[in-house]
Amino acid sequence: MPEIKPRKTLFNPELRRRGIYLLPNLFTTAALFCGFFAIVQAMKGGFEAAAVAIFVAMVLDGLDGRVARMTRTQSAFGAEYDSLSDMVSFGVAPALVSYAWALKDLGRLGWIAAFIYCAGAALRLARFNTTLEVIDKRYFQGLPSPAAAALVTAFLWVMIDKDIAAADVRWAACILVVFAGISMVTNVQFYSFKDVNLRRSVPFIFVVAIALAFAFVSYDTPLALFGLFVAYALSGYVLALTRRFRRKAPPSPPSIG
Repeated sequence: MPEIKPRKTLFNPELRRRGIYLLPNLFTTAALFCGFFAIVQAMKGGFEAAAVAIFVAMVLDGLDGRVARMTRTQSAFGAEYDSLSDMVSFGVAPALVSYAWALKDLGRLGWIAAFIYCAGAALRLARFNTTLEVIDKRYFQGLPSPAAAALVTAFLWVMIDKDIAAADVRWAACILVVFAGISMVTNVQFYSFKDVNLRRSVPFIFVVAIALAFAFVSYDTPLALFGLFVAYALSGYVLALTRRFRRKAPPSPPSIG
């Protein structure tokens, strides 16, 4: 008697695994929309709205992967879609927003600086996707593209919030954009915070520090975010220098007595 094969329906697990999960990709699409919205706002001169949109994209980008893991809806499509969304939100958008805001006054050097950042983000994402299974999960190799976007965008946001003209800080913006672009493709390691266990008990002082951090962010959000991401962008280089000095340090002489 011939074998009867099961009919492929919506309830077939095999077909379901090959489908596209809605929930995590909904967050990814929202992040992509924020990146596109930032570009549109920059074209209209709404640079503060563009900066806020990129930060919202960061939050959504952090949620899509966690939602996929919590609901067990990870897929190859989702991973590729997330990378393409990141390229728009954290690669193209910050470069174009920075160029339209300040770098265009530098002429050729301005668009070259923006391109260095954009290319750095593309290379960073490509390297991350190809080395995902072999790298140490505790560290990122190179500055993550969302952190680089936050560094560049927060600087713009602070300048607008403090009523500082873009023409007065265009060279600082150029240096920061190039620094962020190069940092994404270096071999410097940045802590990923992926081994932080939120279910573990912590001392009371940690809760107090978190409350103070929220208060500071609420008091001056642009400045607090800029300071946070400057510290993170420099932390990888500080860690690399610390490791280098430790390797070069001579062994201590044996004690006599």
